Amino acid sequence: MTNIILCGGSGTRLWPLSRQLMPKQFIKLFGDQSLFQLTVERNSDMCNNQLIVSNVEQYFLALDQLEELKQESVEYILEPVGRNTAPAIALACMALDVDEVVLVTPSDHLIRNHDAYIEVLKEAKQLALEGYLVTFGITPTFAETGFGYIEANGVDVEHFHEKPDAKRAKEYLNAGNYYWNSGMFCFRAGVFLEELKKYSPNMFEKTQYAFSQANKDGMVRIKHDDMLGIPEDSIDYAVMERSKIVKVISSDIGWSDVGSFDALAKELPNDKNNNLILATKQVELLGIKDSIVVDTRDALLVAKKGHSQDVKEIVQRLNKEGSELTKLHSLVHRPWGTYEVLYAHENYKIKRIVVHPQKRLSLQKHLHRNEHWIVVEGEATVQVGESTFLLKENESTYIKQTMLHRLSNNTQRDIILIEAQVGSYTGEDDIIRAEDDYRRADG
Repeated sequence: MTNIILCGGSGTRLWPLSRQLMPKQFIKLFGDQSLFQLTVERNSDMCNNQLIVSNVEQYFLALDQLEELKQESVEYILEPVGRNTAPAIALACMALDVDEVVLVTPSDHLIRNHDAYIEVLKEAKQLALEGYLVTFGITPTFAETGFGYIEANGVDVEHFHEKPDAKRAKEYLNAGNYYWNSGMFCFRAGVFLEELKKYSPNMFEKTQYAFSQANKDGMVRIKHDDMLGIPEDSIDYAVMERSKIVKVISSDIGWSDVGSFDALAKELPNDKNNNLILATKQVELLGIKDSIVVDTRDALLVAKKGHSQDVKEIVQRLNKEGSELTKLHSLVHRPWGTYEVLYAHENYKIKRIVVHPQKRLSLQKHLHRNEHWIVVEGEATVQVGESTFLLKENESTYIKQTMLHRLSNNTQRDIILIEAQVGSYTGEDDIIRAEDDYRRADG
């Protein structure tokens, strides 16, 4: 059985902890492991392979965290833009044998009861082998209005229901045959594709074309325009709510989608006044209870419990204002190392850059800024225009805007630089890549 892991996510509901380039599944919230790593580990008991569907940025995060787990038998499908879950799952199924049983899981869910989880996976796999599309219905523990529901008669699906209001949610809870829609599925790859072809033929054809045109050198990389040509839809709307071969497994497995700080507060310790505090510094609260406090280097969120779903409105406002706070932490992980913004002003920015051994940045240029590099640790190889030279500790160089340049670490230890950017615009999107080891070059 292959575990298809969906790594999409924009990092809006757990902002400022989660950001677009560091969504919640990669944040180590539970001990020293992330939700993504927990997903891989728990499904490895039943699945001998992992197929990860992600965008390019999240691919590198997944790669790093899988190295920590020493996980093998992992393959990737990289989407240049997201088109929701149905195309993502279809692309993954097209990369597999039609008879392969797949377990489709989000990468950002928490499951506490592992033994019960393994049992429902066994039941689901058997139904999948019999030719059914299987979904996992979570046994509800309260009248949740933020989830869709599945109405069932045993393992037969009667109806899928949209997110209810509070009154209807209570009715669903009391009825006893309604389940939260978990977003997890199990089926044979070929069976799902046949149902997709039957109920969403245009999506099937566009996805099939995009897969056929993809770069398959080492991993499957879908072309940007081909991906945009695929209709955007969820697996529920495209297939599950229309198919006649859907079964549901009742799953009392200690499940949470960790979809808000209120949900996270139920999984992590709270203080004596029922406050959830996530901070790297000492935080003292006076006269405050039933609240959420999230403090990061560049943003502070204080919210009353019960209102954390409204965080997305803050993210929407910041996006309209052009803020980078929704996209990046001050410490940003890149495939070659990290950079940390130490100070930012309207027309200049100071960074601390760490480049790992035998790694290098892309050959690039900037249209709106000049850069000054100072090596504070290690030995850097620098290319500026046609010149290549070494910079040692306490040495510096200047890169004029529009000049092609590249920073490389050809040594066996990290190099650390201080970079000063000065110009009319210092945003992270002012990068034109001519060459790149990580296939991010423009064009």
